[in-house]
Amino acid sequence: MTSPTRKHLNHFFLAIMFTLCLSSQALDKQELRLWPQLAPGESDDKKAPRLYFFQAKKQLSDSLVLIFPGGGYHGLAIDHEGWQVAKYFNDKGINAVVLKYRVPRPKGQAKHMTAWQDAQRAVRVVRSNASKWKINPEKIAALGFSAGGHLTLMTATSSQTPAYQAIDELDKLPCHINYAVPVYPAYVLEDGSNGPNKGKGNNSTLVKDFKFDAKTPPMCLIHGDTDQYSPMNSVAIYHKLRTMNIPAELHIFAKVGHGFGARPCHKKNKHVGDWLNRSYEALKVFGF
Repeated sequence: MTSPTRKHLNHFFLAIMFTLCLSSQALDKQELRLWPQLAPGESDDKKAPRLYFFQAKKQLSDSLVLIFPGGGYHGLAIDHEGWQVAKYFNDKGINAVVLKYRVPRPKGQAKHMTAWQDAQRAVRVVRSNASKWKINPEKIAALGFSAGGHLTLMTATSSQTPAYQAIDELDKLPCHINYAVPVYPAYVLEDGSNGPNKGKGNNSTLVKDFKFDAKTPPMCLIHGDTDQYSPMNSVAIYHKLRTMNIPAELHIFAKVGHGFGARPCHKKNKHVGDWLNRSYEALKVFGF
């Protein structure tokens, strides 16, 4: 039987190891500001968005993944839907960027508006660093979860619609992405435009947020079939892409719900733990 003292020591050493792990990870990322001064519409810097660039230790690709954590546009699940995903791609020799976009939802505007502004600006910042980071400016993928999946779709389908007025030379760069991986995207259908799908998405139409313009890229969609943010969100996007002759993959995992992120495996359904590998393989098929 473990004594209370030994038990506390074990917890203490685990906490130290966890902190060291986070510290070593922090050393590997570079923080960048998105906006030269205040973000559009902001009166202070309290919600200042940031980009975090993760350089692969052994870069094997000229592609880059831009990652949008989820959180309902209220907060950010930045660990298992941000840092861990960046690490996965770094381990593949691919540079990654995590966007810490503005939350919570803005007052008097669409729930995603400030995040969308940050996302468009983020793509431009990434392109402006293409030479420095040794990436191809036309090989940028966006991967996002839940609300971040919705933001991925906004970035993918509506890049020809400005989310903000240009403020400097950087805004002359295009903000389209070349590949997209929406993971259990939320707010895609009208019956779930602001929360879980009330009618399970079975007889609902796409929200009008998405323009599906000429720059809409190939996509790999990931969802669980018991998700309260219905898998029909992803099915509807896949169907729309098919009508546009845009290459796409759709992976729906049985008996899997919402929010699994990049955790090594799902508690009950280990098969969903392979979704990142499937996404990576799909991106390679698309030319990533």
